[in-house]
Amino acid sequence: MVNNFEQIKKMLNFASEDDFYHLQIIKRKKEHPELGSNSYVVKTYYISSLEYLEKKKDEIINLCEFHNARGCINLNRRSFEKIAFHAMQKVANQLMNRDFRSVRKAYDSVCGANSNEPNKKWIIDIDDVSVDAMAHDPKIQKMIDRIVELQSQTDKEPYLAAIRTKSGFHLIATPFRLDTFCGEYPGIDIHKDNPTILYIK
Repeated sequence: MVNNFEQIKKMLNFASEDDFYHLQIIKRKKEHPELGSNSYVVKTYYISSLEYLEKKKDEIINLCEFHNARGCINLNRRSFEKIAFHAMQKVANQLMNRDFRSVRKAYDSVCGANSNEPNKKWIIDIDDVSVDAMAHDPKIQKMIDRIVELQSQTDKEPYLAAIRTKSGFHLIATPFRLDTFCGEYPGIDIHKDNPTILYIK
């Protein structure tokens, strides 16, 4: 079981009533071979405050456990206003293309694709190394030191945090010199606007 609620709550920042975080409970084909697609969204939440997240905490955990699913949250904020306009544009395009069946998915689709985060959070996906073992792994520590060094070459404040996953951890980082890093660490997956793990049974 992975429960990152308390850690992630400290990472959320609601600067205005327009801010929200996109949270989904997702079943994956890996755990559910009977699924017709690679994943299935059980439920979506639009987290507009810490109080709302806390209010929904038990419901989220219960749904994850009942469906053998995972709660995933994107740490890059969204804007209700901007998402509404993007959704309207997407629906108009779908109607013009007579793609009527996809209209119902338009809002979540644009939520997943449109960040409104001035302090972007990237995810470096590390498997087969636990958060607890991270501090004692010289290769991981060397990589982290390199990320911090590359962050210092940008105009952003360096930021790093480690979020526990089922098979390792997500290193959460502000943007850095990706071209240099990928040349030195070609096998590491980096996601610029993906969700991280909130809860897994």
